[in-house]
Amino acid sequence: MTRMYNELPQRLEIKMTGKSDKSIRKGIYILPNLFTTGALFSGFSAIVQASKGDFELAAILIFVAMVLDGLDGRVARMTNTTSEFGIQYDSLSDMVSFGLAPALVVYEWSLNSMGKLGWLVAFIYAVAAALRLARFNTHAAHEKSVFQGLPSPSAAAILAAFIWVVNDYGMTGADFKISILLLTLVAAILMVSNVPFRSFKDFDLKSNVPFVVVLGIVIALVVIVYDPPRVLFAGFFIYLVSGPVTALLNRKKGKEDLKGRDADSSEKDSD
Repeated sequence: MTRMYNELPQRLEIKMTGKSDKSIRKGIYILPNLFTTGALFSGFSAIVQASKGDFELAAILIFVAMVLDGLDGRVARMTNTTSEFGIQYDSLSDMVSFGLAPALVVYEWSLNSMGKLGWLVAFIYAVAAALRLARFNTHAAHEKSVFQGLPSPSAAAILAAFIWVVNDYGMTGADFKISILLLTLVAAILMVSNVPFRSFKDFDLKSNVPFVVVLGIVIALVVIVYDPPRVLFAGFFIYLVSGPVTALLNRKKGKEDLKGRDADSSEKDSD
């Protein structure tokens, strides 16, 4: 039992990186961990700004943490500096940036006006993010093309984008306390659910693509820059809805396939 426990971190590394324990480094590398530290700093800063009442900046900082979190792993793989320390550090950073930060920002922005119910919902979200990260760490090998449950960065993004949009219209969290409470609960439930979400890990940045794809990426960037809060909210809301829709379609397809097999079996039996 002790040996299995000691080998668990190495097995986790193999699952998350696809490399053997011999190729996983044990040292601490500056470059990828700088990005992870930047993500952690952004998440912590979001909490600080929310406590000061600057909720728009807090929301933006959560998105900054998302960008940096997406870069640290890619940089580690590109520079061959993937390490056990980096994997564990990244997971702890994610808990702060996409678990505690969104929960506290939402609470300070609106949920604190609802008393005990507000902080309970914020706590539920934080716990759901922790559970989501723990499940990902233990099932990373099975989450390649599809995530099991809503990823915590996407859950944090939908809450941050909602706050950003409302603030951009000059309104306050008190005007949308029911909406943000429901959205927070939905995000928390989807994080710990088995609903499939596209991971986009199969998107190869090194492969050749048609010119129209490059043009589409440029247009998407221009649209985001033109109106960041609304475009980001729309994009992540569509992503949030895509999971349950995909699950329903898969369930319907499974029932149809089952009926088809039952019909074929009945025909064979009658013959």
